[in-house]
Amino acid sequence: MRLTVRHKTRYRYDTPLANSMQQLRLIPPESNGQRVLDWSLDAPGMDRATIYTDAFGNVVHMVSMQDVVEDVEVIASGTVETENTLGVIANERGAAPPRIYTRFTQVTQPNQAIRKLGSLINPDDKIAGCHELMHAVRNKVTYKSGVTETHATASSALANGEGVCQDHAHVFIAAARSAGIPARYISGYLLIQDEDNSDAHHAWAEVYIEDLGWLAFDISNGICPTEHYIRLTTGLDSRSAAPIRGIRFGGTAENMNVEVEVLQAAGQQQQ
Repeated sequence: MRLTVRHKTRYRYDTPLANSMQQLRLIPPESNGQRVLDWSLDAPGMDRATIYTDAFGNVVHMVSMQDVVEDVEVIASGTVETENTLGVIANERGAAPPRIYTRFTQVTQPNQAIRKLGSLINPDDKIAGCHELMHAVRNKVTYKSGVTETHATASSALANGEGVCQDHAHVFIAAARSAGIPARYISGYLLIQDEDNSDAHHAWAEVYIEDLGWLAFDISNGICPTEHYIRLTTGLDSRSAAPIRGIRFGGTAENMNVEVEVLQAAGQQQQ
């Protein structure tokens, strides 16, 4: 399947920016079941960008802006060819060692309730155990937008019993790591089958299974990602996998608006 993406992020400030620096992780990787056909990235300072690959394999454009402005716009767009691999990403050349993803972070620190979820994973059948964990997290944390903070912890989301895809991924990752299984956070795009594209920017998790490699789980939808998904960034949690991170000087009352459109390329039958 060929998917087209347009991801626009706009920042508006009540008073002008004096200076800003941003890390843009907005280039999809080539991976099993995913091939980038064309892609462009437009942002202030792109002509002076420093480009590097971070510890998690994400391509980063470090941009700075010295113009005095009240609006900043970042646009990523392109076409990606995908296929259904039943969630299997397998092993990636040059990727960070899986053991890095056993490290707990501030938002994935487990408590007793999360460790109890992790105990659902049978060491003798980790794949089946991760499927069971996925459904358990989905049952305990009802999908509801606007009820958690941007960087809510896994334990708080589980205690509240409500959250969004980011919270589902954090709880799943924390539980998997508590069972000794490497787990990582994925930010990406999802083709929505109806006309509402509000959840086109999505998050899920991947676990590392010996002799198989990385296997993906979309906890919010209760499935392993299909050809409707595009992987964008990888990290320990939503912070390290954030598509845009930065600092600014000046500029008060930041208002951010994100628009993501994912469509099936013209000339294809809907699958």
